[in-house]
Parts: sequence; C-alpha cells; structure tokens
Amino acid sequence: MLKLNQPAPDFTLQDQTGSSHSLNDLKGKHTLIYFYPKDDTPGCTMQACSLRDNLESLKELGLDVIGVSADDVSSHKKFADKYNLPFPVLSDSDKMMIEAYGAWAEKSMYGKKFMGIVRSAVLIGPDLSIEAHWPKIQPLKTVPEVTKWLETHSH
Repeated sequence: MLKLNQPAPDFTLQDQTGSSHSLNDLKGKHTLIYFYPKDDTPGCTMQACSLRDNLESLKELGLDVIGVSADDVSSHKKFADKYNLPFPVLSDSDKMMIEAYGAWAEKSMYGKKFMGIVRSAVLIGPDLSIEAHWPKIQPLKTVPEVTKWLETHSH
C-alpha cells in the first residue's frame, strides 16, 4: 500500500518516443502519475483525452502529467499519436512500477476474478513524496479530483 508523505517508489521507464523517464526527473514540481488498464480502450481513451484537453489548466496549477500502462512502447506511440497526447505515456511491461504504486490488484468482470491494472492516480510532490493517492478513479473524474486537490493545497 502507498503511504502519504512517504518517498515515492523509484522507476525508470520509456515513453511513447523511447525517451527514458525516472522519479528523479520529477523533482521540484507536482506530477500526476496515472495508471490505466489498456491503450485505446474506451475508458482509457476518455481519461487520456480529458487530461489532454485540460493539460494547460493543470500546468497553470503547476502540474505535469504522466500516464502508465503495461502496453509496449509501439502500442503507446500509436495511442499517443492517434489522440495527440501531449504528455509521456510510460511502458511498464514487467509491471514493476504498476505494482510498486499499488495499481496491480484483483479485479472482477462477469463474476470472474483476475489480477489486472486498476485505474488509479498518484500525486508526487516536489520533494518526490506521495502527496495524494486515488486508488480507484473514474476516467472523467481524474481532472476534477486532481484540480480540486491542487486548489485546496496550493500555498
């Protein structure tokens, strides 16, 4: 389980362009890392497009956005190109970061239980600690929830 105000788990992963991103790059700003089940599926697309459409206002609140799923880099590239995603989408095919951030959990569909990626979001602070965690977030609630948090916690 993620604990608030604890150091965020480290990671180094590639985004849709093959660029590498790691925790240390996030120092000095707020970053929303959101975990989603699969590229180009309805909920994930709605969520990504909602973040894309609101990115300017999130940046005005001092926030960067990073998406993460277990899809590979070429799948991410297709997804990002198709929807003009202006933020990094990281490929975590071995699910180490997804597990470290509490986004790998039991899910159920049609009465069957299975392990999968839970749509969730984590807010990393400028000191690389975990400031907020939304363990199950709805695609279109991501932007309003995070915006509300930033507006009530900004100094």
